[in-house]
Amino acid sequence: MAAHPHAHAAAGSRGAHAHARRTLRERRLALVLAMAAAYMLAEIAGGLWTGSLALLADAGHMGADVASLALSLFAAWLARRPAHPGRTYGYLRAEILAALVNGAALVAVSLGIALEAWGRLRVPAPVDALPMLGIAAGGLGVNLAGLWLLRDGRDDSLNVRGAWLHLLSDALGSAAAIAAGALVLAFGWLAADPLASLLIAALVVRSAWSLLRETVAVLMEGAPAHIDVDRVREAIRGLPGVTSVHDLHVWTITSGLVALSCHVRAADGASPTDVLRAVQCHLREHFAIAHTTIQIEPDDFEEPDAEIC
Repeated sequence: MAAHPHAHAAAGSRGAHAHARRTLRERRLALVLAMAAAYMLAEIAGGLWTGSLALLADAGHMGADVASLALSLFAAWLARRPAHPGRTYGYLRAEILAALVNGAALVAVSLGIALEAWGRLRVPAPVDALPMLGIAAGGLGVNLAGLWLLRDGRDDSLNVRGAWLHLLSDALGSAAAIAAGALVLAFGWLAADPLASLLIAALVVRSAWSLLRETVAVLMEGAPAHIDVDRVREAIRGLPGVTSVHDLHVWTITSGLVALSCHVRAADGASPTDVLRAVQCHLREHFAIAHTTIQIEPDDFEEPDAEIC
């Protein structure tokens, strides 16, 4: 019976670099968490003092930021736990689940803001604009600092991207609150406050949608958006000693870790070892896929059906 070699490629040198990047991301998340929590309390107090819904909306969103950052930190810690027979991938998907929760929380917060803003539009409430401006400006500064700290990690991790999007929409919310405060102060236009809140809600929903779409795609084990599966199939099929490819699957385990499995038919006389090595190297060099499971089959091999097995 012909042997069917399997390959599980490892990226040892990349592992140490990835670990260092994860550690740096977690430290920055912790720092941003502390900053956001401190200023959230200031915005709550300021919103109650000035009567500004935009400030309270911003504080509510910053509260969601605090919860998001705390969840992101917890998920990052959980993802480092080792794999075991019951969880062969470990807890790597914890960060994806955290991103999903963060996206859903963004939508929930925005709906609450929109409902309250609608009530304020129907029944305007007085706003103390000058303190509102100062507090909103401070919130904007905190959010911009957080965005800068997390700027590098957002492309490497959906988990960090979820936290970064929270901060981005909160920064836009602070800017909207500043604009509303200026309009109230200059023209006494009380509707500016709830209108700014509606703008915040719309921006939050927009950022949440893309995050939810990507996290659901990962959880449904869809092919990564940056990888053309048909192109991968044709590339493998075009390698020396390969006659066909079938049962090709490409999916994301967690942010930055793409996995692939397939069955490759080797031509008569071709060395299974050479074919396996060629496929592995091509996938790593041209598609940056290092976590692979490849079954090499002789060209005349037929899959056994259930009755034979």
